[in-house]
Amino acid sequence: MNANRWVVRTGVLALAVILFAGWTVVGRGPDAKVWEATVDRALDYLRKTQEADGSWNSPKSPGITGSVLTGVLQTGRIGADDPMVDRALKYIESLINAKEGHIAGKDPRVGLQNYVTAVNVMALKAANRDSYKAAIGDAAKFLRRLQWDEGENKETKDDFFGGAGYDSKSRPDLSNTQFFLDALVAAGVPKDDPAFKKAALFVSRCQNLKGEGNDQPWAGKINDGSFIYSPAAGGSTKVDDAATGETGLPGYGSMTYAGIKSLIYCGVEKGDPRIQKAFEWLKKNYSMTANPGMPQARAEWGLYYYYHTLAKTLDLLGMDEIADAQGKKHDWRAELTAELAKRQGTDGSWTNGADRWMEGDPRIVTGYALMALSHCKAKK
Repeated sequence: MNANRWVVRTGVLALAVILFAGWTVVGRGPDAKVWEATVDRALDYLRKTQEADGSWNSPKSPGITGSVLTGVLQTGRIGADDPMVDRALKYIESLINAKEGHIAGKDPRVGLQNYVTAVNVMALKAANRDSYKAAIGDAAKFLRRLQWDEGENKETKDDFFGGAGYDSKSRPDLSNTQFFLDALVAAGVPKDDPAFKKAALFVSRCQNLKGEGNDQPWAGKINDGSFIYSPAAGGSTKVDDAATGETGLPGYGSMTYAGIKSLIYCGVEKGDPRIQKAFEWLKKNYSMTANPGMPQARAEWGLYYYYHTLAKTLDLLGMDEIADAQGKKHDWRAELTAELAKRQGTDGSWTNGADRWMEGDPRIVTGYALMALSHCKAKK
């Protein structure tokens, strides 16, 4: 590895000692047959449960189909010409709103516009059809209008600035912002687009790390590098409902991986102290059975969301192996595949008994699981 790649902006040579200590590139991933069998069982489940209109929706959200289809296509087991996929794509096509620019339906609830458009952008991009380029481009423009910035009379000092919420009026959070950024990257928005610089400010303010990146008064209360749900309106976390900026806002695994991935998307270098500190926290709290940072009673809240965010982030960084707090090395791809195979239902689906954030719905959870598995393919 060329050490010069890790020179931080200050000019200090940083071989990412903290970030990459215990991380190597020798993990080979899961047994190919186990991975394929797990994915194929999920595809069989989806074939049996696809609705007549091509969707896998529940009344809760038309975005479930986009999540499922993104996972299906990213695994590479079947392509856009598969009849099941083609029907799902036709359903997503029906959600394209040429007048407004989003992909959330003809008259969607306002609160669905960001998330649903973002996942549908990812699904259409994964389909790799030239006919979708215009819709993807329009959707990227629409999403950028949802970002909290000068258009909403917000200045850089405001804790809303740069974030994305469920729509242009709701409080921004890191979950919506990470999907917003996923979509912009999938759409091919140039890395120098102002949206990324603005988002970097918001994402940095989600981190428990006092310093140049986070000017919020609570940033140094815990100061462990973890990420919270949102810094807006004084800050909030899903770890403890009673937590405040005065007491400190504990972070958790799914948001910490989301924070790292989002900062990388925004052009922050891997050797940056924000990313180093976040990985230090993740190594200390490495887990494949719980969303780390959550108390025992909430250990499986958002577990499958955690799985797909973990997998996408580590794959993005090219990390094949991680050493935990005790120095034990983990081939995360193999371990995650094994955990998902163990948790898979007899019908090929997944569901989360801790029914929070829609994870009681097997369709959305199966989509998350397939997205995670798409980043766990065995290396040849």
